[in-house]
Amino acid sequence: MQRHFDLELDKLKKQLLEMSKLVEKAISASLEALEKLDAVLAENVVRSDRAIDELENALDERCLDLLALQQPMAGDLRFIAMSMKISTDLERMADLAVDIAQRVMELAGKPLLKPLVDIPKLAELAKRMTAEALLAFVEKDADAAAGIIMMDREADRLRNLIQKELLEDFMAKDSSVISRAMPLLLIARHLERICDHATNIAEDVIYMVRADIVKHHPERLNPE
Repeated sequence: MQRHFDLELDKLKKQLLEMSKLVEKAISASLEALEKLDAVLAENVVRSDRAIDELENALDERCLDLLALQQPMAGDLRFIAMSMKISTDLERMADLAVDIAQRVMELAGKPLLKPLVDIPKLAELAKRMTAEALLAFVEKDADAAAGIIMMDREADRLRNLIQKELLEDFMAKDSSVISRAMPLLLIARHLERICDHATNIAEDVIYMVRADIVKHHPERLNPE
């Protein structure tokens, strides 16, 4: 019975990793579409979202079956519960990649308001936090997860910087540029939200490994 349960947990892990790879691919593709202002690439991101939604549903169903039929305890119970939470965050990250792609379609064919400087920095941070959060999950590395949580401050700083520049230096001074500024403003928000979901995954990793709730408790990130 235990051997069967271990196999089911392994399948769950592989399913979650498959979903994470699709989400990482969607985020990267949406950012490539932004860099090139390529509407075709952006449309491909939108179409890819259905597969991720289906994986989330299948993963949640497997988790519920394991909870109902196996009655797991302690570490196994935390792993299954956190897998459900992580799949939700991944699905929302994929939705945000779609949101970015839709903003790119609004911008395609129009001259950029300004050269992109801070948005690419925020985009790279979002990709890094996503990749490292998933690696921390695979390796059950609570210390790495704590480091990811600390990166979220930089994401907030970059988002605020982009927002301030677009609002004060462009939109407030020239209302005719609002249609080109708003998609950039929203893209910055979408990227910052991706970072927030990567932070959620990192918090879930710490709970899975240490059984310690660190959300809203930064003093617990590095216990003695």
